[in-house]
Amino acid sequence: MDRVFKALGDPTRRQLLDRLHERNGQTLGELCRDLGMARQSATQHLALLEAANLVGSVRRGREKLHYLNPVPLHAIQERWIDKFERPRLHALSAVKRQAEEIEMADRPSYVYVTYIHATAQRVWDALTDADLTAEYWGHSNVSDWEPGSTWEHRRTDGSGTADVVGTVLEAAPPERLVMTFGAPDEPPAPGPSRVTFTIEPYEDIVRLTVVHDDLVDQAEYEAASAGWPAVLANLKSLIETGHVLPQAPWEMHAAQRAAAMARNDR
Repeated sequence: MDRVFKALGDPTRRQLLDRLHERNGQTLGELCRDLGMARQSATQHLALLEAANLVGSVRRGREKLHYLNPVPLHAIQERWIDKFERPRLHALSAVKRQAEEIEMADRPSYVYVTYIHATAQRVWDALTDADLTAEYWGHSNVSDWEPGSTWEHRRTDGSGTADVVGTVLEAAPPERLVMTFGAPDEPPAPGPSRVTFTIEPYEDIVRLTVVHDDLVDQAEYEAASAGWPAVLANLKSLIETGHVLPQAPWEMHAAQRAAAMARNDR
């Protein structure tokens, strides 16, 4: 938490976060151009933001794209804001959203970064093995994981029902997997969203970065923001301890949301 507060203490670094919030997935050159900053200076600031886990980066071809990671900011909000000012801030936020009536010009992206004590191959297997995904995700990810093949996110109740389907776009085991991600019925008009898993080994650990691109709207972004941290927390627990978490983490989010809605209805 100290690294997060230190990173946020500099106005230039806050500007970089603001730029990534406005448009996620920017290159170093794009960030420098927007801020009128030298590349060396921007690189130093981004390194501090990455060390605080506020920014994650993903290589796409020759480009290195930078993404805002909201998890540390969410932790600050939960610890220092929510428990003291939640009702008043919730009301103010609702008024602000209605007054501004902001429409997103671009389809939003969500990025999540976590570190796991494991080999890259072990993490790859956890993402692609049907039995392993069933343990920590509650669904089996089924495919031969060859580029161009379909994949299905099947229920584990024996019905064979797939709640999510897609196409494998890239597969470079054990480092990179890219696939479309959408409902099995008619995809939304702009097309399905896309998920990229990047696995980067470092000595005895790996950094797993998940980028969910081309989300349809704010509601889908919020669903991704709640879903990916829960799923990957369960994956991390299974790999590092041999057991999933005692309670499914997505159930906690659902329970908190239901409780919040009940309070608002009073």
